[in-house]
Formats: sequence, structure tokens, C-alpha cells
Amino acid sequence: MHEILIGGQNGTQVVMDAAMGNRHGMISGATGTGKTITLQILAEGFSRIGVPVFLADIKGDLSGITMAGQPNEKITERVKSIGIAGFQHRASPAIFWDVFGKTGHPVRATISDMGPLLLGNLLELNETQSGVLYSGFKIADDNGFLLLDLKDLRAMLAWMGENAKELQSEYGNIAPASIGAIQRQLLVLEEQGAEHFFGEPALSIADFCKTDFSGNGVISLLDATELTNKSPRLYATFLLWLLSELFEKLPEVGDADRPKLVLFFDEAHLLFDQAPKALTDKIEQIVRLIRSKGVGVYFISQSPLDIPEGILGQLGFKVQHALRAYTPKDQQVVKSVAATFRSNPKIDTEATIQELKTGEALVSVLNKDGSPTPVERIFIRPPESQMGPVTEQQRLELIKRSPLYGQYEQEVDRESAYELLKNKAVQQQAQEVEEEETKAEAKTTSRASSRQSIGEALFKSAARTIGTTVGRQIVRGIMGSLFGGR
Repeated sequence: MHEILIGGQNGTQVVMDAAMGNRHGMISGATGTGKTITLQILAEGFSRIGVPVFLADIKGDLSGITMAGQPNEKITERVKSIGIAGFQHRASPAIFWDVFGKTGHPVRATISDMGPLLLGNLLELNETQSGVLYSGFKIADDNGFLLLDLKDLRAMLAWMGENAKELQSEYGNIAPASIGAIQRQLLVLEEQGAEHFFGEPALSIADFCKTDFSGNGVISLLDATELTNKSPRLYATFLLWLLSELFEKLPEVGDADRPKLVLFFDEAHLLFDQAPKALTDKIEQIVRLIRSKGVGVYFISQSPLDIPEGILGQLGFKVQHALRAYTPKDQQVVKSVAATFRSNPKIDTEATIQELKTGEALVSVLNKDGSPTPVERIFIRPPESQMGPVTEQQRLELIKRSPLYGQYEQEVDRESAYELLKNKAVQQQAQEVEEEETKAEAKTTSRASSRQSIGEALFKSAARTIGTTVGRQIVRGIMGSLFGGR
């Protein structure tokens, strides 16, 4: 049996049964109340029992998980008050990732892998424009055009616009206005740095599911500081793509003593902001079914109400840090959040949420039968790794020592839709030139043949009239005009 200690208070410890780790969870609370430390101790806990972890680092201060922590009086006091046995300062194995390739291994996905649903949401397309995008993917599939990067998609859209009439009967109306709107949105996306994300070599999901030589789960740490500042929608789209890829590619595992992989999605509200219902429904379906693949998903946000109700109802593990209620609307939020916990007669949940200090939280875990435990008020245990970020030099050394170093660093640009359509355009242009030359040659031959026929007719007419004086004069005149003399 594998367990993860969350924290404790007044002789009470709250422990998560790792077998329930794939039942998903939620970490919420106002800014500065301790969500990051909770995220860190959970990632450490899963790693210690051999579970690989994916972690999105929004603020850039989780990289310290790769270094052993330093002892101090506050940590010693917290360890003693909770009653943690065998606490030691130690690092966790981790691999750094970065969409822009600056602070970690580059993360890439192809346009084809992303698919029209996620891409349409990323580009903020309306229903008509999304329909054209779906047509583009279907046409590419039917014609063997690989869509790997942004230039492939732009070339595909341009070709569709030029051949809209021919394509209309099979793929529906392809309006120039929709093509133009998608092209403009692609330019915006490119300015936000998306050209770094779309391409090859594409990320292998297996590289997020590794353990080290000691059997500890490797923590894949995505540096999302620049990504969320430049393009929060791209950040959200990447997380949703990762979720769908795992669902499609991982095998069913059934009930196990621990998850195969755990994902922590920080700033979870970004996943659902302005997302169309079709996408939200798809996410809800994946979250519900992916636990059968042994994957646990943990959302981190300021309020549980940032998560759609259909997904929130599937989150068995809950950690609630302090919320502030300065307005009637805030008070209603606190009341709603309190109602998501199983009540404890010793705790006024609604009042306690507003009283919690930094590092304190209300916690509910799942029993072995899957039912939630009554809410408990505890202090979150301190992490064994360093609190706060590593230095730039330390990060660089860790990246160079990574077993994946060199596997993703060099971008590959193989033959795909852009090159195929470009070659097709060149061939078509050459064919058109050849056809024009053939037509011109045929026209010249036709003119020469026409002149020869007219000449023959004239000579025959001349033969019939040559005996008359008038006839002789006519013939001279004609002959003179043809040969330049009189």
C-alpha cells in the first residue's frame, strides 16, 4: 500500500491512499495562501512512490524541486508538530521543458496531431470558420498532405482558396472571407511564438512517463512563465492536447495500487475560459474516462468554481486554502465552495475558509471505497526539496545532464503540405507554360496553312481568267502585293 502524507494538526494526520490518486483532485485558494507548496509536496509524494509527474510551473518558482531543501527553524517546528517520521531534505528527479526551448527541452506538436477542434479554439474561430478548418484537415487527409507546422496550414488554406470551386461539390462551401479570417488569426498566433510549438520532432508521450534508476517517478517540469504571458490560450491548448494524447495512446490498466502518471494543471481556469461547449464536453469526457488509463489530473486555481460543474464533480481529492470575502459576491463564492466538502461537525467550513493562515488548508481525501472523508483543517507538510527557484546556471547544468538532451533541440523540417503544394504549383505553372507554347505553335501552323490555301485558290481563279485583259491586270496586282513588287 502506498500513501502520501498531506499534513496534519493537533495529532491528526491526513494521508492520501495512492490507489485513489487517479480519481483526480483540486487545489484552490487565493494568491499567496500556499497553493504552490501544496503542489510541490504532492509532486514530491507521487515521485517518491514511483509515479511520474507532469507539472506546469506558472510563476517559475517550482524548479527548486530539483534541489535538496535547507533546514530552518520553521520547517523543523512544522515537521515536529505534524509528527512526520523520516523527514529528510532531498531533491526529486526532474526534466525541464519549455515551448520556446530557452529554459528546457523544446515541446512541439504537429498541426495534424492538434486537430481541428483544439486548433479552432486556439484561433478563436466562429462556427463557419471552424467548418472551413475541418474541411482543410479532411482535404489534407484525402490527398496525403502532412500538416506539421504553421506554414503547412497556411499553404493548405491558400490552395483551398484557389481551388474553392473544384472542392465545393465534395467538401462544401469554402468562403474566401473565412480563409482570410483564419489566415489572419494564424499571423496573430505566430506573433505570440506559436511557430516554436508546431513542428517536429514532436513530443513523445513516453518521455513524460519515466522513472529514474532508484525507481522514483521523474517530474516533467514545464516552464510556462513566458508562455502564459505571451499566449495563455496556447498554454491551455497544449494542456488539453496533452490530456487527449494520453487518453488515446495509453493502455487501460484498471484498478492499481498507484497511478501511472499524474498531471498538475496550474491556472486551470485558462483551460475553460471562452471554450466552446463542444470542447468543454470533450474535456469532461476525457477526465471521466482517463482514470481507467491510470492517469490522475489535478487542477490548481483560485476557486473551485473556475472549473465546470461536470468536471468538478469528478474531483475526489480537495485542498482548499484561504479565500477572502470582501463583497456579497465573494461571500456567495465561499458558501458555494464550503458546500463542495463533506461536512465535519467539529468544523464550520464556511467560516474556516476565511480564517485559514498561509500554509493551512481544508482537506478531504477519498476512502478506500471511493467516498470522501469529512473535511479536516490541517497544516500542509513542508517540502523536502528547495522552496523557490534554482539559479539560471543550475538549471542549465540540469538540462545538459538530462537523458533527453539533444533529442528535441534540433528542429526537423521534412517534406509536408508546404513542400508538396509548392511543387504542385511549380508543376502546374510549367504545364500551363507548355500548353500555351503548344497553342501558340498550333496557331502559327494554322495561319501558315490558311495562307497556303488562300494562295492555291487564287492561282486557280487566275488560271480561269488569265485569258482576258482585265484578268491579267487583276493577277498582277495581286501577285505584286504578295511579293512586294509590281
